[in-house]
Amino acid sequence: MNSTTEPANHENRRIARDAGTVMIAILLGQIFSLLSSILITRAFGTGVQNEAFNAANRLPDILYQLIAGGALASAFVPTFTALLLHKKQTQAWKLASAISNIITLIFIALGVVVIIFAPWVVRHILAPGFTADPEKFALTVDLVRIQMAAPIFFGVSGLMMGILNAHRSFLWPALAPMMYSIGKILGVLLLAPSMGVHGLAIGVVVGAFFHGLIQLPALLKLPERKYTPSLGLKMPDVREVARLMGPRVLGVAFVQLNFLVNTRLASLQPLGSVTAIAVGFALMMIPEAAIAQALAIAALPAFSEQVASGKIPEMRASLSTLLRWVLFLAVPASLGLILLRVPLVTVIYQRGQFDSASTQLVAWALLWYAAGLVGHSVVEIVSRAFYALYDTKTPVLVGIGAMSLNVALNFLLSGLFLRWGWQPHGGLALANSIATFLEMLVLLFFMRKRLGGLENKRVMNGLLSALFGGGTMALALWGWLRLTSDASAWLSALGGIAMGGVVYLAVLLLLRVPELKTALMGIKSKLIKSI
Repeated sequence: MNSTTEPANHENRRIARDAGTVMIAILLGQIFSLLSSILITRAFGTGVQNEAFNAANRLPDILYQLIAGGALASAFVPTFTALLLHKKQTQAWKLASAISNIITLIFIALGVVVIIFAPWVVRHILAPGFTADPEKFALTVDLVRIQMAAPIFFGVSGLMMGILNAHRSFLWPALAPMMYSIGKILGVLLLAPSMGVHGLAIGVVVGAFFHGLIQLPALLKLPERKYTPSLGLKMPDVREVARLMGPRVLGVAFVQLNFLVNTRLASLQPLGSVTAIAVGFALMMIPEAAIAQALAIAALPAFSEQVASGKIPEMRASLSTLLRWVLFLAVPASLGLILLRVPLVTVIYQRGQFDSASTQLVAWALLWYAAGLVGHSVVEIVSRAFYALYDTKTPVLVGIGAMSLNVALNFLLSGLFLRWGWQPHGGLALANSIATFLEMLVLLFFMRKRLGGLENKRVMNGLLSALFGGGTMALALWGWLRLTSDASAWLSALGGIAMGGVVYLAVLLLLRVPELKTALMGIKSKLIKSI
């Protein structure tokens, strides 16, 4: 075993342990997110109120993705981690204080502006198609104004996540999205019966507050913690974070611009299209979050430490291992969502105001979004590697190109789908999957050049194993769906998940995939320790 392999293996085990913690927390968060989605669709279906809410929620969601969703962490964590690694704790906490103060002021100012100009925002940015229905338009304006308090809480909470992750504290930040969903659940259960969809919007704000609150106790326990009431505009570290964050913010803005285009186009399509693409994308993001985001969150501090210590060969080995892990998990998840989409949507959502027609709308969107799951997952990992290398420009420029293509494909494919007699919102989902797949390929190309290779043979062997196992699983699921075509959706969905998982694992065991052996040994070790 060479000098690079052993440290890399140690770090990989550390990443896997941290990722396991994050994965469990994210899965718990996804369960609550799914529960909130079920309750919302049961209460409002795919009708006017849900359409207005999903359109209005796009703006705070954009700001959430900019801050709590990764743009801040991509710039802050490498800089903050490097200061901690070099024993500059005082300087590190001055940096954290300054960034917190700046973000809070920015989002307060932005919230005031949006509240004042909310009708213009809805008419020209979020949902121009709603202007034909004065009631829907007015409702969307109201919901935008209510929800603009949420980004203020998300800003502070996003910084908390970065600080805790830099200290290798992953549990409470990973549980924060669960608290956001709990806020929405409280809104739909306690407030919506008397306030309608306005109660749900208030729940969004409450959830954003909970998002930060759950992290506060862990933050207060950190050593040498100190808040400084300063903007720190002259601090070199603040300028470094701003330098790194600028391109990332631009990149996320382009991603969210695509979602805005989706919402705009869907608002011009048949009723239910806006909700269908929102729910379909959310379903695709459940395995993406549990797989790729969990690994990416755990990997960024590790990558940052390796770069700060000059251990680039170790980072390359860690990255190639993570790519194999992602492929082994994302490929079967993508195929499973595609094949089981109708029974899954039926089981999860079809009740109350959400009828069989709503199921078909969402399942159609999910079909095309699920095709892009592997691309989304790999992009999450490779992007974090670029951030750790203090390079936010490359993934941003590539992302801008991909999302520009996405916007063009939105118009092209939705038009083609309509011409073919297909539901046009499916074209919006397919456009996203194609653009993300191309983004993945370009990022891998540049990262390979940057690191002098990515252990290509190991990664390709992993891909081939995942495809063979996934293909075998897909054949089994196809047969299962034919067998249970007249049975309940519950049997088709749950039985399909169970059988698909067993078949896929059996194939990987036959192929002697080393990652599976390592995982099984880890589970065995934990079981022995617990006895």
